[in-house]
Amino acid sequence: MTAPFTLAGRVAVVTGGYGVLGGAIAAGLARAGAAVAILGRRPEAAEAKAAAIRRNDGDAFTLIADVLDEGQLRGARDQLLQARGRADILVNAAGGNVARARSDNRPVFDVPLDALDEALRLNLHGTLIPSLIFGEVMGRQGSGCIVNISSMAARRALSGVLAYSIAKAGIDTLTRWLAADLARRYGDKVRVNAVAPGFFVTDQNRTVLVAPDGSYTDRARAIIAHTPMRRLGTPDEIVGAVQWLCSDAASFVTGVVLPVDGGFSVSSGV
Repeated sequence: MTAPFTLAGRVAVVTGGYGVLGGAIAAGLARAGAAVAILGRRPEAAEAKAAAIRRNDGDAFTLIADVLDEGQLRGARDQLLQARGRADILVNAAGGNVARARSDNRPVFDVPLDALDEALRLNLHGTLIPSLIFGEVMGRQGSGCIVNISSMAARRALSGVLAYSIAKAGIDTLTRWLAADLARRYGDKVRVNAVAPGFFVTDQNRTVLVAPDGSYTDRARAIIAHTPMRRLGTPDEIVGAVQWLCSDAASFVTGVVLPVDGGFSVSSGV
């Protein structure tokens, strides 16, 4: 293992790879040497991200599919195998909360059930379905790495985000279950892990954390007060953890949910 952190020669798929966190992860995997497929349902956004990676001498291309559509995902998988011959890495970065499912300023009983279901499906099913479809390829290969995106909401009760929290807790269980099952069936080179980001400003939560004048909201200030590092994270700060989990440096690591949170998950606030 002369270069244990390199991803040279590997083919990676990043769902939601044109989002803030997904985009940072995709670019980071490309810098580490992987060929990166940006998978999502928005062709223009996917191609823009892939083009940006290519401008920085990375190898990137697009796969257009909805993470909730099994048929589209199978088509994307077949396209990938025809073009690149294998699938070594899957990062499930698609997801996020659904505005209609929030209960910040109302009782949770007033949240429409279809909104709760939408948030559950986007996050949990949007990770489960790609994991099964691309994980099958890794099983046949006898090697591969899946990295899921969990959340602090899976560990701590965060107000306003019931369905999102349930979905992320489900992702933690999915990670552990798949890690055990795939290793037993296909050997020690098929691994499944997750990262649990703390609080980062993304397109979806920007209005929750940042006021129109650019200052932090009360919620953001409360988060920072409970974060020992006393700040929010930046997207690039999640990249190293994902790269490590995908690399040979983590060859004996499977089934973990790794916090990248500035200490939020271990702090009592006292």
